[in-house]
Amino acid sequence: MNYGFFDEKNKEYVITRPDTPAPWANYLGSPLYGAIISGNAGGYSFVKSGANGRLTRYRFNGVPHDQPGRYVYIKDRENGNYWSASWAPVCKDMQEFKYECRHGTAYTQISSDYTGIKAQVNYFVPQGAEHEVWRVNIFNNSGRQRKLSVTGYVEFTNESNYEQDQVNLQYTQFISRTYFKENFIKQVYNENFKDPDKERFFGLAGTEVSKYCGDRERFVGKYRGYENPIGIAEGLNNDLNYCGNSCGALQTEILLRDGESAEFVFLLGQKPEAEARKLIAFYSDIRAADKELEELKSYWHAKLENLVVKTPDEKFNNMLNVWNAYQCFITFIWSRAASFSYCGLRNGYGYRDTVQDIQGIIHLAPEMALEQIRFMLSAQVSNGAGLPLVKFNHNAGHEGTPGDPDYDRETGHPSYRADDALWLFPTIYKYITESGNMAFLDEKICYAETPDQESVYEHLKRAVDFSVNNLGNHGMPAGLHADWNDCLRLGKKGESVFVAFQLVYAIKLLKEFAEYKNDKDYAEYLSKISGELEPVLAECWNDDRWIRGYRENGDIIGQKTDPEASMWLNPQSWGIISGFSSEEQAKTSMDSVYRELNTPYGIQVMNPPYANHAFDGALMVCFNGYVKENAGIFSQPQGWAILAESLLGRGNRAYEYWRNSCPAYMNDDADKRVLEPYVHGQFTEGKGSPFAGRSHVHWLTGTASTVMVGSVEGILGLRPEIGGIVINPSISSEWKELEIKKNFRGKELNIKISNPNGAESGVKAVSVNREKIAGLLIEEKILKEKNEILVEM
Repeated sequence: MNYGFFDEKNKEYVITRPDTPAPWANYLGSPLYGAIISGNAGGYSFVKSGANGRLTRYRFNGVPHDQPGRYVYIKDRENGNYWSASWAPVCKDMQEFKYECRHGTAYTQISSDYTGIKAQVNYFVPQGAEHEVWRVNIFNNSGRQRKLSVTGYVEFTNESNYEQDQVNLQYTQFISRTYFKENFIKQVYNENFKDPDKERFFGLAGTEVSKYCGDRERFVGKYRGYENPIGIAEGLNNDLNYCGNSCGALQTEILLRDGESAEFVFLLGQKPEAEARKLIAFYSDIRAADKELEELKSYWHAKLENLVVKTPDEKFNNMLNVWNAYQCFITFIWSRAASFSYCGLRNGYGYRDTVQDIQGIIHLAPEMALEQIRFMLSAQVSNGAGLPLVKFNHNAGHEGTPGDPDYDRETGHPSYRADDALWLFPTIYKYITESGNMAFLDEKICYAETPDQESVYEHLKRAVDFSVNNLGNHGMPAGLHADWNDCLRLGKKGESVFVAFQLVYAIKLLKEFAEYKNDKDYAEYLSKISGELEPVLAECWNDDRWIRGYRENGDIIGQKTDPEASMWLNPQSWGIISGFSSEEQAKTSMDSVYRELNTPYGIQVMNPPYANHAFDGALMVCFNGYVKENAGIFSQPQGWAILAESLLGRGNRAYEYWRNSCPAYMNDDADKRVLEPYVHGQFTEGKGSPFAGRSHVHWLTGTASTVMVGSVEGILGLRPEIGGIVINPSISSEWKELEIKKNFRGKELNIKISNPNGAESGVKAVSVNREKIAGLLIEEKILKEKNEILVEM
């Protein structure tokens, strides 16, 4: 079934039927203030941290679904009939209740029409702000005068710490109270501490408050729910709470003649009383909210305009131009901190997750990427490893490290990962080649646990040292706690072929930097390390595939003859990405992937699933077969497979993988997919599942960045280098022409790719401003402010 459509012109996904298979969400805000909102206004808000800054509540995995949220109730005061501006929570008959939700870039607009009353609510967090705005318009189109009451509602947490609020009830039920202050509800907890960070408000601007409620039980009533709260059905009674559960409910009464409208703004935030009053006064002029919303749209749309593609596939265009790109920004901002699946217990950034996420936005916002790269380099330990978890309040130069009791207790991560710091190499290389900022290599940054500063170049050297100083029994990087696959524990001295390929790739990129800096001795040292790895890795070839690795006791994981987990995706794709696989090995291994792992919904991370032959470190056996790491279609590696096939020049297969795993291609089969059709999820159930094609864990996934890189660098073939940019597409043979507009180092590139003979790859000629160039590298020095580039395949 279809529940909506893509509006590429306005950069929105439009939900036209509200009973979506799962809550289809959007993100509002910035690192200062975050909010998640569904198509039915469900969701929650938090300040800086979903774990320690929770402002409003949400029932995860609850029944009924998707509650509570940011509700606007409308009531006809003449007949007592009431409904919500969003379809839920009241859920009127959909034959009578007309609905539309427009999820856009950092805003959501929900519109409805019921009994001749049109309601529209724009939800957003102004750019750089630490509060949220609900801009309400109520329009009477009923043909008669209407007497209405409109009530905004939120359920506050009693404590900013999510776990304390939900679990430690003998404490949190007795620390909160609310006050009414003219036009807002003020909630405070631990009031005797006089801490302004423990004050919240829910306010109304642009009209008068007629009634209010600050007590959830008084608002909802006994044995009722948000679909029929007594405070709406029978009216608010100006109740406030002392202990128990706080809420904010503000009612205004309006009289509308036919054709008239009323406009006002609800506001929510964590602010002391004086600041709340100032904000409410500011929004008394509704035009302030309208101006901020337009500024927000302009900000995000300008970011997305840095790469615009026009191909024969509208879904490819929609994803790259809008939704895959915007999802990259959201994962970049929030990592894995808070969603409808991540409840908010992770109080920080995973090192590998965040460094990977940066890659997805580099071509769109290199200046934003730079700040996050600096941040993550300051979370690198002086031994070369990355901190497994980087706290939101990271104190660079003064942090504990794995093994320190305080760090272990606070983060729950007592061990280093084998791969964390190796992700720095492709990320920093992509940033430097995209921006041309070679001076960044010499910028000095401290380490996590010491204020001593070294250059970025030295940071990268130390990352190589960490791998070289932690080798396993065969001479490959040791598995340590885990590599990318947290469910694969090979043992401290076990070895991961995937990580070994990462090290090969890291050496390749760092050697390019060393040669640029004329650091001949270090370049020779890197060649020596690479030479030592080659015969060791060569032994990992197993007929038609790369093995996954060695356990600490020497057992091989991922042999062709293994009864379970005999084929793994990541070593095959990374053999190509790293440049290690020979042409024959590359094609053979990826053919094995296609034969043994491919499905109509994407590529399984391995196969067959573990069930009867799992070893102690194969933690994925805890999952049902064909889900998550146990032979599920784990979504993040799809991007690496797309890139690998593109590097092989097999455009049809790269595009097939992109299409199979693309959420937009499930828009008309949304009940099977369940998750939003506009963003990637963490994984999809594999071919052996009775629900093959069903996806899980929305929004916050590294898939956004890997698929973006696979699409941009792989399929489109846009590959920046130190001296300029290479354009070498690997596309569907059915694509005869495509256009790309790209901003590159301050220059505008208008690229036309001509493919009259239906090639999958291979460039015959490149012309820049009507002048043919030799080879594929378009040197920066020949670029003008605006450039017309023709690529002939």
